[in-house]
This record gives sequence, structure tokens and C-alpha cells, in this order.
Amino acid sequence: MTLDLHLSRSPGLARGGLPQRASFQRWIETTLRMAKRRGNSEVSIRLVDADEGRALNRQYRQRDQATNVLSFPIELEPGIKLPLLGDLAICAPVVAREAREQGKPLRDHYAHMTVHGILHLLGHDHENDVDAERMENLERKILAELGFADPYVER
Repeated sequence: MTLDLHLSRSPGLARGGLPQRASFQRWIETTLRMAKRRGNSEVSIRLVDADEGRALNRQYRQRDQATNVLSFPIELEPGIKLPLLGDLAICAPVVAREAREQGKPLRDHYAHMTVHGILHLLGHDHENDVDAERMENLERKILAELGFADPYVER
């Protein structure tokens, strides 16, 4: 399996506190492997500030606030086979605020949001209790494999 990762950030978004490219690469590759994704994959991650995060959430989900991670799965015409999975927009200020509020290390929360977003790109969701439990259990297994604590345990 080969991962082609495109990483960008909002202009003016401070680099401090953001995970390194190698971290995102490892988190995504582990998620793809444990979710049994075969073959090559291409993913874009954009680390956004609050303004860009809010604009994206408003445009695509009709919610006028920034959120931690937005997933945009690729929608290909039937019969077209490409390695593209889609795009993630991770809002750095929201992730930092949530990590503080939840008493989690910032790096742990970035790993969780990355795994969560990639699972959405692979078709997982949490629209009902059964799907939510299935997705959360897979997140727990992937994060444990990566050496991170259960993100759903109250701290």
C-alpha cells in the first residue's frame, strides 16, 4: 500500500502545535491498513484556521461555526477507479480548544480527528447508535495500535 498525502494549511495559521507530516502519514496508513483498505490511496489534509473552518462548515453543512474535522469523500462516476479517497479539513483552533477542555494531549486529539476523518472517507459514519458504536470501536482499536488512549474515556 502506498499513501500519497497532500498537506496544506491556511495562510497565517501558526505552525506551532501542528503535527508533523510524518505523524499524519503514520496515522493514515495505520487507519487504512486496519480498515482493510487495499491498494494505493491519495488524501489531502488542509489544516485550517477558525474563519476557514467556519466558512467550510457553513457552505457544506449549513452550520455557522467551525468544527473539528470535515470529511469530503471523493465521488467518482461508476466504473472509474482512482486511488483518491478525498479531503479532510482539520480546524486547528477547535482541535486545540477541545483537547484543553477534554484534558487530552493535543497530539492525541489530532491523531483521533485524523483517524475519525479517514474513516468517514472510507464510508463509516455515526448517524445511528449501531453505526456510531461500530465506528468508535474501530477508532479505539486503531488509536490503541498507534499507542494512544481511548478518546471516548472521560478525563
